[in-house]
Amino acid sequence: MRGKLIVISGPSGVGKSTVVKAVMAQCETLQFSVSATTRPMRPGEVDGKNYYFVSRDTFQRLIDKDQLLEYAQYVGNYYGTPVEPLDEALAAGRDVLLDIEVQGALRVKSRRPDAILIFMLAPSFRDIETRLNGRGDTAPELIRERLERARWEYTQAVNYDYLVVNDNVDKAVSEILAILKAEKCKARERLHLLKEDN
Repeated sequence: MRGKLIVISGPSGVGKSTVVKAVMAQCETLQFSVSATTRPMRPGEVDGKNYYFVSRDTFQRLIDKDQLLEYAQYVGNYYGTPVEPLDEALAAGRDVLLDIEVQGALRVKSRRPDAILIFMLAPSFRDIETRLNGRGDTAPELIRERLERARWEYTQAVNYDYLVVNDNVDKAVSEILAILKAEKCKARERLHLLKEDN
């Protein structure tokens, strides 16, 4: 059976990375899709694990050869999902999780209508601002830009299949795991079980 494509996105500052890391730790059948990006590596990040960190020229070559399922520019940098490793995992029956921004998620849905989109939001918009300011690694003008972007991203939540509020990491993780389980229990996934005994 082909694997499921799960997309989680939401504004910078809602705590996606923390939640995604915890989901991955609790769901060993789930594979994380590593995105390519032109942004600089942050302290503690590993090339090929967190992202494929590439130059703008390399990223452009991936676009030109149609080797990205989606790509988008976010706060001056490009992000994209390489197609080949994704399709290999899905064909092998593994579920794949993408942690990508909203514009990219909507592109994925248009190209892969069976993708499951989960939008993560903070308990309040002020929480996003507090979290971004609390990081200490982002310039004030970038924080303002990310907050403006977050306002637009919130308007796109209606295009998602599920909304998860990250007011508590364990609760958010539990909700995402429940979504994954529910998707596996849908009728179309289990029709093959409707067999009459001879």
